[in-house]
Amino acid sequence: LSLGEAKNLPTYPGPNKMRDCYCTVNLDQEEVFRTKIVEKSLCPFYGEDFYCEIPRTFRHLSFYIFDRDVFRRDSIIGKVAIQKEDLQKYHNRDTWFQLQHVDADSEVQGKVHLELRLSEVITDTGVVCHKLATRVLECQGLPIVNGQCDPYATVTLAGPSRQSEAKKTKVKKKTNNPHFDEVFYFEVTRPSSYNKKSHFDIEDVDEVDKMEIRVDLWNASNLKFGDEFLGELRLPLKFLRQSSSYEAWYFLQPRDNGNKSLKPDDLGSLRLNVVYTEDHVFSSDYYSPLRDVLLKSADVEPVSASAAHILGEVCREKQEAAIPLVRLFLHYGRIVPFISAIANAEVKRTQDPNTIFRGNSLTSKCIDETMKLAGMHYLQVTLKPIIDEICQVHKPCEIDPVKLKDGENLENNRENLRQYVDRIFTVITKSGVSCPTVMCDIFFSLRESAAKRFQGDLDVRYTAVSSFIFLRFFAPAILSPNLFQLTPHHPDPQTSRTLTLISKTIQTLGSLSKSKSANFKESYMATFYDYFNEQKYADAVKNFLDLISSSGRRDHKSIEQPILLKEGFMIKRAQGRKRFGMKNFKKRWFRLTNHEFTYQKSKGDHPLCSIPIENILAVERLEEESFKMKNMFQVIQPERRVLYIQANNCVEAKDWIDILTKVSQCNKKRLTVYHPSAYLNGHWLCCKATADNTPGCTPCTGGLPANIQLDIDGDRETERIYSLFNLYMPKLEKMQEACGSKSVYDGPEEEEYSTFIIDDPKETYKTLKLIIEGVGTLEQEHAQYKRDKFKKTKYGSQEHPIGDKSFQTYIRQQSEISAHSI
Repeated sequence: LSLGEAKNLPTYPGPNKMRDCYCTVNLDQEEVFRTKIVEKSLCPFYGEDFYCEIPRTFRHLSFYIFDRDVFRRDSIIGKVAIQKEDLQKYHNRDTWFQLQHVDADSEVQGKVHLELRLSEVITDTGVVCHKLATRVLECQGLPIVNGQCDPYATVTLAGPSRQSEAKKTKVKKKTNNPHFDEVFYFEVTRPSSYNKKSHFDIEDVDEVDKMEIRVDLWNASNLKFGDEFLGELRLPLKFLRQSSSYEAWYFLQPRDNGNKSLKPDDLGSLRLNVVYTEDHVFSSDYYSPLRDVLLKSADVEPVSASAAHILGEVCREKQEAAIPLVRLFLHYGRIVPFISAIANAEVKRTQDPNTIFRGNSLTSKCIDETMKLAGMHYLQVTLKPIIDEICQVHKPCEIDPVKLKDGENLENNRENLRQYVDRIFTVITKSGVSCPTVMCDIFFSLRESAAKRFQGDLDVRYTAVSSFIFLRFFAPAILSPNLFQLTPHHPDPQTSRTLTLISKTIQTLGSLSKSKSANFKESYMATFYDYFNEQKYADAVKNFLDLISSSGRRDHKSIEQPILLKEGFMIKRAQGRKRFGMKNFKKRWFRLTNHEFTYQKSKGDHPLCSIPIENILAVERLEEESFKMKNMFQVIQPERRVLYIQANNCVEAKDWIDILTKVSQCNKKRLTVYHPSAYLNGHWLCCKATADNTPGCTPCTGGLPANIQLDIDGDRETERIYSLFNLYMPKLEKMQEACGSKSVYDGPEEEEYSTFIIDDPKETYKTLKLIIEGVGTLEQEHAQYKRDKFKKTKYGSQEHPIGDKSFQTYIRQQSEISAHSI
């Protein structure tokens, strides 16, 4: 997601009219991300990106704009809600959305399981009447209102000529997945004599058709404002005339007045760019033919005739191709030969050593992506401590005389900035020994290729490497630390300006170009750069580049400083160390490094508890029933001691479980079984065993690779590449035509084919044939899978409740496909 900006928000009723606004991203109503607060603006610019894997089903992706209120709860200005099935419409397009009003009637999520039965009853006097039995079985995924959900249902039979009476279930405390299993009986028709042949009198039949059963869900509130509406369901009774009994799941709907007629432009609008992909991944053997063609790419001569290079040629953006390719080659340990091959081909096509790797080619995008994946921890170790300090201390560093604030001294600011640049330059140039092996191997091959191609230029061996490590790795990470997970949010404007000035200077220091000061358009930057125009800086850069691009260098395991992997507030249950201590829930600041997992009262405090990584024997989800709390997981330690933790949302819970599992994967004593529920009131809730040291009753979830930063699923990346090839099939066919035309005429290239790089038409044609065959086979498998799924799927089941629009769309598409095939 890219959250751009909001515009024309309604003015604040106070004298200054401005607002302090932030935006949240929600799956249905569960918040999974929050932007920074933009102060004093009615057109706030956020410019924040958020990427996540969606760990559960959802109906809406929603965005809420809040106005921060220092004294009361923050107030909601409006929201944008995009239905899951509509996400494809806006895929990768900047779109302005009108903000909509938010009230209880529009905030509906969850589903309800009902059973209806219409039956004839003979009374004691021999008279027949018709009764409707409505059984409310359970609900799932109800919203949590103000941190709690105590739901109950009311059931009403409504008709034109009857007084509607509401019947109510028991309130279920602290759950948004309540099990009611309560039956309510309603008299549908007036009693009539039993010798009638038809089920109903004629007038009764019409009346039944007009009746509806209504189920409303409410959150029992202990506040004086009354109970909160959670959603409703209205079912006409006429469908029961075909079959007297009916049972199904239904999505809850907003109340009729949920679409209050308000002018849509009342609340302003929000600019978003959403990229949403959903892939169905088959088991490994399905992908063998396509995967084999891709993995051979490094060995194909010329490399432009390889499957991976062809993917880069047909994709609209090189980045689209680079992401899955890099992940696939990393997973199979083939990334270095692949990047060496495409880089070598690019260097051969480069005419001027000064422009080496300066374009947005497949090579540069693949190296960027590899550095991002393999170098994330390297960045954390090298830059995070000093970036944190810059964000917290707020030293003035503005050196543009025009932008100086009142009371600021230009010389002092220059000195502040110079100290920061000096410190960052030093930590970077001293970090060579920590640079990940895979990056060093790639830099070695870049250096060799460049030196061989431009033998007269002695500096090219350095610029080929510095154009990546400085210009595309360190400088962008300093400029936008949030995109490299160095800070949780965009820095504030003053810090952002400081980081921009540091980034520019570091980029120039690393570039090793002949005339440094000429690199700056601004005279104040050229003046500032004079501080660094000494030979010792150039020497330090060259030594650093030599170290990270030499073939003999390997990662020194001796340098084992703690690397911070993740931190943040969560809620934990007291572990009951003191014999009579209360086992209540408390908010704590958690930190995970590659050495230990700790928590403290707040950030920077002394740890209250520290668990060495080797003592983490399993990390698993905890069933909601244990404490009636969502998004809980457990960290199991020796002697079956368990730490129960609640994350803030489902995305965060998944992130913590994944990283804790990965970092403890190689522990010798890892458990194979665990208890999915808690030990409460003298027994395990899951298996009812009474001894607290009883071994687990459920197998632990599958192992993940121990290598923290590279948890990659090769089949999934191949599926992504198949999807891209399938999407760009017309271009693949065009490329095939181009190969034919080049090899037949070998004359001047036809204009329409000139967009492709084709060095060897015959080899390229061969590869294209294999790709198209592989994609065609997978396409048939997907179609067959959809047909089988379509046959097995029941509308009204728990997976596809009645009211599931994506399923209705899917049914329509399938019936069109089958009609077409007939």
